[in-house]
Amino acid sequence: MNLTDTKYNRFALVREMLETPNILRNFDWDRTLSMTQLVKEKGKLFFTGEGSSRIFPAKSAMYTAMKLGVNVALATDGSWQSAEYDLTDWAVFGASNSGQTKEVVSLFHKLRDAGHHARFAMTANMGTKLEEAANQTIVLSCGKEDAVAATKSVVEQGLVYMSVLRNLRGNCACPVMEAADAADKVLGAEIDPAMIEKLAAAPMLYFAGRNNGVAEELTLKTNEITRKKSDYLEGTYLLHGIEEVMRPGECIVIVEPFEAECAKIKELLVDRIGVHVFAIAAKETIFPTVVIPSVGNFDPFLQLMAGWNLLVQIGIALGINLDKPERARKIGNEF
Repeated sequence: MNLTDTKYNRFALVREMLETPNILRNFDWDRTLSMTQLVKEKGKLFFTGEGSSRIFPAKSAMYTAMKLGVNVALATDGSWQSAEYDLTDWAVFGASNSGQTKEVVSLFHKLRDAGHHARFAMTANMGTKLEEAANQTIVLSCGKEDAVAATKSVVEQGLVYMSVLRNLRGNCACPVMEAADAADKVLGAEIDPAMIEKLAAAPMLYFAGRNNGVAEELTLKTNEITRKKSDYLEGTYLLHGIEEVMRPGECIVIVEPFEAECAKIKELLVDRIGVHVFAIAAKETIFPTVVIPSVGNFDPFLQLMAGWNLLVQIGIALGINLDKPERARKIGNEF
């Protein structure tokens, strides 16, 4: 992707995706310091939100925290389900770009009415209903998104949660500038046209990989950007029964595949069924691979951006207006 070619620069979606490296460069890692202190006192942090405001930001944070050994209990669920939980002893972080998402605002009203005092919000707008219901609110600096599919805001939300982890951990390595430079390369990378051709022709796209929000978020973005049906296969789920309904010509994109499983995936899905399997990874695999840089704890962000690049190429190959789905809305369920 680039902003010099008219096939890309006419879309707000592409322009917003290409703003993310500078969001990384300019991010203020101290914005969550006061929140972090309360999280330390609680010892428990619950992430909530709907769709893209929760899938990648919350799950990538939980994945990174487990890898780092952060000594705080972390959990996440959607807001209606979360309203059934006893969150008395948890710090609760609710994300909604609009600040008007019905599920999240309703949960925060319930917590406020119950006297809960660790209600943190994250929005892209000031003076929202969610901000009114929270104790503290972070307003994103990434600016308004014109495309329906959320992109740059998802990255900044993820950085906010990563900053909480960084402040909790104290000595967490954070090579931000290296990650931002890598993001530029990933977003601007050319992808093999033969790969795009197969993905664009596929009747069904599957995304597989770790439960860190990347493959799951790309599954959602597939619907919004390419208008194709998609499914998320967590971990090694693609080897545990889904093959019964897979058909020749369908495609799977595996994010950083487990090396121990690659040969079996090829035998079972590629050789026997005729499914096309591709990978997004930090090194070549036995499948056609979009190779991306590895920058430690920022790897999930780079994997997500590589997936965006892939989806934009598919959408353009299909002649789709990337900015305007026919049915999807910017605010899913407004309060």
